[in-house]
Amino acid sequence: MDKKILRAAAISLGAAVGSASAHESEPSQGDTTAVSLANIEIVANRANEKTPVAFTNVSKSELAKANDGRDIPYLLKSTPSVITTSDAGAGMGYTSMRIRGTDASRINITANGIPINNSESHNVYWVNMPDLASSLRDIQIQRGAGTSANGAGAFGASVNMVTDAPALDSYADLSGAYGSYNSNRETLRVGTGRINDHWSFDARLSHLGSDGYIDRATSQLWSYFGQAAYSSRNTNVRLLAFGGKEKTYMAWDYASKEEMEKYGRRYNPCGKYTTDDGKTAYYPDQNDNYIQHHFQLLLSQTLGDWWRLNVALHYTKDNGYYEQYKTGRTLVEYGLKPFLTAEGELVEKSDLVRLKHNVNDFGGGMAALNYSHGKWNATLGVAANQFHGHHYGQVDWVRNYVGPIDPLQKYYDNTGKKFDSNAYIRANYDISGAFSAFADLQYRHIHYTIKGASDNWDWNTETPADLNVNRYWNFFNPKVGVNFTQGPHRVFASWSVAHKEPTRDNFTDGDANHRPEAERLFDYELGYSFNSRIFSAGVNLYYMDYKDQLVVTGQLSDTGNPLSVNVPKSYRMGIELQTSLTPCEWFDWQLNATLSRNRIKDFTEYIYEDGWANPISIDCGDTPIAFSPDFILNNAFNFRWKGFEATLDSQYVSSQYMNNARSEEARLDAYFVSNLHLRYSLRQIIGIRELTLGLSVYNIFNEKYFNNGYAGAGYYVSDSGEKTIYRYAGFAAQAPTNVMGTVTFKF
Repeated sequence: MDKKILRAAAISLGAAVGSASAHESEPSQGDTTAVSLANIEIVANRANEKTPVAFTNVSKSELAKANDGRDIPYLLKSTPSVITTSDAGAGMGYTSMRIRGTDASRINITANGIPINNSESHNVYWVNMPDLASSLRDIQIQRGAGTSANGAGAFGASVNMVTDAPALDSYADLSGAYGSYNSNRETLRVGTGRINDHWSFDARLSHLGSDGYIDRATSQLWSYFGQAAYSSRNTNVRLLAFGGKEKTYMAWDYASKEEMEKYGRRYNPCGKYTTDDGKTAYYPDQNDNYIQHHFQLLLSQTLGDWWRLNVALHYTKDNGYYEQYKTGRTLVEYGLKPFLTAEGELVEKSDLVRLKHNVNDFGGGMAALNYSHGKWNATLGVAANQFHGHHYGQVDWVRNYVGPIDPLQKYYDNTGKKFDSNAYIRANYDISGAFSAFADLQYRHIHYTIKGASDNWDWNTETPADLNVNRYWNFFNPKVGVNFTQGPHRVFASWSVAHKEPTRDNFTDGDANHRPEAERLFDYELGYSFNSRIFSAGVNLYYMDYKDQLVVTGQLSDTGNPLSVNVPKSYRMGIELQTSLTPCEWFDWQLNATLSRNRIKDFTEYIYEDGWANPISIDCGDTPIAFSPDFILNNAFNFRWKGFEATLDSQYVSSQYMNNARSEEARLDAYFVSNLHLRYSLRQIIGIRELTLGLSVYNIFNEKYFNNGYAGAGYYVSDSGEKTIYRYAGFAAQAPTNVMGTVTFKF
């Protein structure tokens, strides 16, 4: 057995944030709800104890204990089947998560039921919403296909966030955090409480910053949240605005192990160039700059004793660009002509600085009518959303350029438009006191177009590649299941179908010979749980059968970009185990583990000569799906005594590959990381309702590990005609032992 598994088992085996059973949200003073959670659930498409899906609820108090400025993926990292990544190495800046091995583009993420995933990339960029956790009431993670949701299809999980409900009482909170790598967070929250029995107002302002563990991986982040609410006996209305602004130095190129041996683990190759006098330098403005605003209008209306209507209107506006120094670029690719130097030398390649812009508008509406009476609980829902994305690039500077150049001239310009609508009916019927049946039928329609000039250069026409995409999809996504609940026992079984359309990159990096098709998932789930005051345990079996899953095979497009190709058959299967023990009031032990097998059937790898010519193919047979570890283990020991709390949490992640060809050069080694969290709270001190002090020591055993990266391959031909394959990889180094202190004042 791997020594790290033994170490993990011997020290502590697991989970800090999520417990073995689904947690309920517990309001506290300053967080007391004026709108019941039930009124929000329909908009948010929440699962409950009678819904035959695997889910975990993370309450507001759990989020608050873990929230010291790290992004939401790091607040959820101890829930079942979740692993996290951080470009800067310390959980702030660009971060992401995978659930059951699926990446962010396959995880459906919503806030109050409204899609957060970008309509084109299907990704969620948490750096655009820093400190959103400070304004969340709770989060529900549904693993597998889950219930019907708006936005991109859930191909591994859905993350369902609900923002803070209006508070009954006035409050003011001031919190701050500071730690290693100059990481810091400052947050102010205020609320009026209920005014004249109907109105309330809440607001939050936050600033976050970090130098990052990786060299120059700095981030400066600002965010806000505002809410105006009206409530009466039968009507609740909320107007929300939240968003953020970020400036982050690039750290997503990662570094090879050879570079780390030469320059150190913190080496960051982004922005590297050679000056005119031959010295190595790094471009100081190699930054990503982005602003994002979300606006939501939520209505919950009670219609008699058995009916409830929920309506939501939303609009998201975001825009930004990243500035990038590129070395040795072919000038014609950027709309520039070669030039002659004073010595008469023709220069066709030169260093330049480019700006890549993205301006998005996303809006729509949704409605859900719920009927709950007797043995029936049924919901009819509809939604329609429209997206418009403008993508263009500019050249800001060219080294030693001779001749006229238009300031910030565009070298590509295209527009993506997407209309997405769906309708669903979901019902739960109580067959008996213990048995219930569930059905969820969704129809989804999508129309997606891309028009304009691509940022990929077509060497055949010597012009930017032409984009002319016009695709329609119509998906039917049925879900059925049964649930048995008797005392502390719960058993469920379900079968679900999910479909997912290709992302923007599947089209823009493709060519006419590789038309990406939609993916399909059959998801089979079987679960059992036991819950009592002292002990709880659960087991969930899943088999996720994919048809036409889009994966990287090594194939390249006509413009030299990696192609995602539909593979006929692939699957993910596994067992999720959860348990918790609370033998006394001052101690509990929580544990979860996932053992899985993730495979592409009959995978073929393609490798090109000198970049992208003369491809050869290698039949690899059944291979592990990239970034899909076979074993994840989380453990937490939680102690509390009066106002003092302590948690020792640990996570073990087995080795995983960064490509689909099982290449040892592309392997991330297993890692085991433990963190220690200490908190102490005092109440009613000199006009302060509550004072909380906290200290977290991350990676207390100083594990040197990587949790993300990339991999590639090529071959060259010797003079004798022999072909030699070479492989390369970059790795995201994570921070060694580091600390973060927090303080919170509640008034």
